[in-house]
Amino acid sequence: MTIRPIRPEDEPLLGRFHEKLSDRSVYLRYFHWMKLEQRVDHERLTRMCFIDYNRQMAVLGLVGSSVPEIAGVGRLVKSHAADEAELAVIVTDEFQQRGIGMELVRQLLEFAREERIQRITASVLHENIAMQKVFRRLGFVLKDIPGDDALTAEVTL
Repeated sequence: MTIRPIRPEDEPLLGRFHEKLSDRSVYLRYFHWMKLEQRVDHERLTRMCFIDYNRQMAVLGLVGSSVPEIAGVGRLVKSHAADEAELAVIVTDEFQQRGIGMELVRQLLEFAREERIQRITASVLHENIAMQKVFRRLGFVLKDIPGDDALTAEVTL
């Protein structure tokens, strides 16, 4: 697997990536159901691929040598407080449970350290046990918010 920052020319790859996601994986990432047509909308994909690297970083986990495909996507978005950011990751069903999500989070944590970000948070649904394990293994503390369907994962760098 190769991990690299997302680029504008990745839009077709990102569209194919979304075609391979199950409804459950989409729900676990976005916390609601989204139709494929919404996820592969040109304007949405353009926003996801054309990013402001001063405010965020998105990395792709690519597999395959001759014709690469996206196995996972990780995104880190800085908050208005310059030393904080929010992180999110999604991996296609075919490549889940292979350490790809873990490696994407590791890469984003390294980027955050280089950017002098001190605190990273992520929201993870109670039912998303796999991502909870990833966050715990990487030093995040999970906090339950009463009345919320999600936990907050937090790490201080």
